[in-house]
Amino acid sequence: MYRFIFSTFLTRLDPEVAHGLAFGVIRALPYIGLGALARAYAKPDPSLRVQALGLTFESPFGIAAGFDKEGLAIRGLGQLGFGHVEVGTLTAQAQPGNPKPRMFRLVTDRALINRMGFNNHGAAEAAPRLARERRRSVRPIIGANIGKSRVVDVDAAIDDYLTSTRLLAPVSDYLVVNVSSPNTPGLRGLQELDRLAPLLTAVRDAAGGKPVLVKIAPDLSDDEVRRIAELTTSLDLGGVIATNTTISREGLAADAGLIERIGAGGLSGAPLKERSLAVLRLLRATLPAETCVISVGGVETAAEVAERLAAGATLVQGYTGFIYEGPLWAARINRGLARLAGAA
Repeated sequence: MYRFIFSTFLTRLDPEVAHGLAFGVIRALPYIGLGALARAYAKPDPSLRVQALGLTFESPFGIAAGFDKEGLAIRGLGQLGFGHVEVGTLTAQAQPGNPKPRMFRLVTDRALINRMGFNNHGAAEAAPRLARERRRSVRPIIGANIGKSRVVDVDAAIDDYLTSTRLLAPVSDYLVVNVSSPNTPGLRGLQELDRLAPLLTAVRDAAGGKPVLVKIAPDLSDDEVRRIAELTTSLDLGGVIATNTTISREGLAADAGLIERIGAGGLSGAPLKERSLAVLRLLRATLPAETCVISVGGVETAAEVAERLAAGATLVQGYTGFIYEGPLWAARINRGLARLAGAA
């Protein structure tokens, strides 16, 4: 049914408009009498529970940052079966993001290109909302993903991240330092070790003991991935999220003219699968076994999530697959994972 609706109706809408409509429904789930039904259907099997970062995740599968930018639909996403919701990316200063249009579908590739630009109302507005959600007795694990405010120079980035850290670390279960979006000028330069080490140290020290992870790009070289893994270990961080979107356009089936017209932005979805899996394996080979690795990029099925877990991922996230698979996506993955575990 969803695929019919997607192909006949949603693809006719601007992707950001379609996202807004779907997001509104998910946000409303707890208030329109459908949340409890969704929860009953999608609740993960107890066998899927994962202990990581000092927390208990009902499922290893969660929703990546970018879907719920402001923490407005945490409860609804949990009722749909996601074991954790990573909110953001949030910035210290409110900002509108890049001019529209800024989200584009590549249906033939089951992919998206976005150049949203961290559009959000700021960490200070989100913090009380996250605090309310964390007080609920039944909820998913809540991560807060923070990035650099666009108007802040890269040389002043640490203070900008620290503003968000002090606001959001107390009201989230874990914190993510996003230095890998391609849509904020200068941001990816923070992945260079001479800039990354002092930034991560400052955030770690300001987080009050809350687990801190760093989110990296798939476009790093293998050696750069290893060096960031070694830095993560030396700083005793919670872990690494791999990977963000890519600036590469290699291997796409979509028309080259369409890709050129779309222009800049981060590519997500199925085309990232191979590189995301390779980065996961590099990290797992470099990091201690107890360090959390969250794998994201190109997963759509329970078998693909299971493949990431078998390759050493502690947890797995998705986003673009939600667009193509619909509201029962997490429930199907959870049920598939439970079946695979039972058959093992």
